[in-house]
Formats: sequence, C-alpha cells, structure tokens
Amino acid sequence: MNIEQLREICLSFPHATEDVKWDNDLCSCVGGKMFCVTGLDQADFRVSFKCTPEKFSELIEKNGIIPAPYVARYHWVAVADAHALSDDELEDLISKSYLMVYQKLSQKLRKSLSK
Repeated sequence: MNIEQLREICLSFPHATEDVKWDNDLCSCVGGKMFCVTGLDQADFRVSFKCTPEKFSELIEKNGIIPAPYVARYHWVAVADAHALSDDELEDLISKSYLMVYQKLSQKLRKSLSK
C-alpha cells in the first residue's frame, strides 16, 4: 500500500478529514480526533493507528510492527515494515480504528457531524 491508497481509504469514511501535523505527518481524523497517522516521506512508509488492547498485544508480536511512539499507552501501533500486513488486513485495522475513535466521540459531536 502506498500513501495515496491509504489516503483514499481514510477519506472514504464518513466525516473523515486530514491534516498535516508536526511538519511531516498526515493525520486522518474524525471529529478532530486522529484515527490514522502516516509520514509524508514516501521513501519510509510507516502508518500508525489505534486498536483494541487485545489486538495491540497480538500485533506487536509481529515483525515490523511496534508500539507507536508517544501513544502506545492508548493502544496505538506503528507498522514500520510495509510487508508486515497485507493491504486487506491494514484496511480492516484502519477501519476498526476509525470506528473506535468515532464511537468515543460525544453524542452531541456525532450529531453535529451528520448535519
């Protein structure tokens, strides 16, 4: 998967937006909360996303997947090796990350997004 494919997936979710933070990180968000982050440097494709505590434990056992720096305590992983997951697996995990973040938004914010 490349950055354009990742952007297409992330922006396909309802109310998803993207923003560049920290000078070089493309952050995909819903309701102002991040659900996926990748570096804009095409040479070093790395993607980070939120997952359940169980999935976090499972994923960090795989080669090429590490606890995401600064946000691992919130069960974020960083996929450092583009071959650690298939494109379908990655898409599924990002979809689940989006859903977890969306469901944590306040009911008021979710209602305002759908207007």
